Amino acid sequence: MTNYDVIVVGGGPGGYVAAIRAAKEGKKTALVEKDFLGGTCLNRGCIPSKTLLKHAEIIEQIEKAQGWGIETSDLSFDLTKMLARKDEVIQTLRNGIQGLLQAGKIDVFAGHGVIQPNKTVQIDEDKSITANNIIIATGSRPFVPPISGVEDVSFHTTDTIFDIEKIPEKLVIVGGGVIGVELANIFASLKTEVTVIELGDRIIPTEDKDASKALLKSLKQKGVKVLLNHQVHAISEKADKKEIHVLNKKDESSVIEADALLIAVGRTPNTEAFEQLQLKMDGKFVQVNDYLETSEKGVFAVGDVIGNLQLAHVASSEGLVAAQNLTKQIVKMNYDVMPRCIYTTPQVATVGKTETQLKEQNIAYKSHVFQFSSNGMALATGETDGFSKVLIDEKYGEILGVVMVGAHVTEMIRQSSAYMYLEGTVDELANMVQPHPSLSEALMESANNLIGKGIHTV
Repeated sequence: MTNYDVIVVGGGPGGYVAAIRAAKEGKKTALVEKDFLGGTCLNRGCIPSKTLLKHAEIIEQIEKAQGWGIETSDLSFDLTKMLARKDEVIQTLRNGIQGLLQAGKIDVFAGHGVIQPNKTVQIDEDKSITANNIIIATGSRPFVPPISGVEDVSFHTTDTIFDIEKIPEKLVIVGGGVIGVELANIFASLKTEVTVIELGDRIIPTEDKDASKALLKSLKQKGVKVLLNHQVHAISEKADKKEIHVLNKKDESSVIEADALLIAVGRTPNTEAFEQLQLKMDGKFVQVNDYLETSEKGVFAVGDVIGNLQLAHVASSEGLVAAQNLTKQIVKMNYDVMPRCIYTTPQVATVGKTETQLKEQNIAYKSHVFQFSSNGMALATGETDGFSKVLIDEKYGEILGVVMVGAHVTEMIRQSSAYMYLEGTVDELANMVQPHPSLSEALMESANNLIGKGIHTV
């Protein structure tokens, strides 16, 4: 039986990054993955969705350009070619990960790994390896709620929707979270009649309220019907048509008919690989300390399996931290400055605390909102939807949070993340020269306004 310094179980963005970092730290490393390298993010999540969202963005730009004097013939879609491009992007990145693991001299085992109490990992039925440390990075899978009739109806989850064979005429999406709204954006651009059903009183409920309102307005302008405060209580199927039975908050019932159904109400962690360990749990997630070590010494966990922000870049950050703590406790995991991005059109990007969180924590703060409709670059490019909001500590002027809704804001948010990571103040942000014309001038405008020196704001 081969012995390693560390075995990583799971090859997603948390797992493969942890394996590479551990190898660079001089550890003899093995990685076990039962499916494709890259995990959900690369194969069934971030990458395929963003590839198709780019298609949606181009379609919307072509249609918008009609009003700029740029005329085209009738627009048509070839779903087969779109999906082929998506698969090509995925395969390119898979190959890249494989190359990185090979360069790091990491032993990769293809198979289902089960972790034994003695830090042995049984791979399928024919191979066992052991290690001084284990990193659990088994990820998550779509959660399907116990809706009446769901077991008798064909439906998509976020794991299957990117292999859909044809563009549906009518699509119902159950869930108005990040994945639900991104997919609503994609299919609306393909001229599908989309209905989003959300149990709560707003979409993207964990994000800024103003961002929720702005995105809701945008989706409605694209023809997406959004039913807030509605619950799906039953699903049935007749002649290939889905019937989704919903109740509003007054318990009034209605039925929505669709060609396709997508259930996108969240994900649940994959725990089967470590059931024999009897680890302490935090609800359905693995409990870890600040160094990402579980209740069993030498066993660490990262990614969706520990909860927190279930985002690929968060998992990768956790993987880096866990790999540095294998021998001794060196680095604590810090979630304070984690950007959160939604790749709709317009995009939504947030870092730090929201106004709701600041109010709940009784933190005295000041805020300023700058509308992109007053920004030169936004006007020149025809991308005026959205705003930038800066939140600062009332006493010291420390930047506490930034919210952005608009074009390219998922790239722009990094500047705010850097300021917050370095504990920057509003004065420093105000003195930072931004290029003109650029959307990032909005940050400078808000910062100057917050110190009473606004130029293009009143």
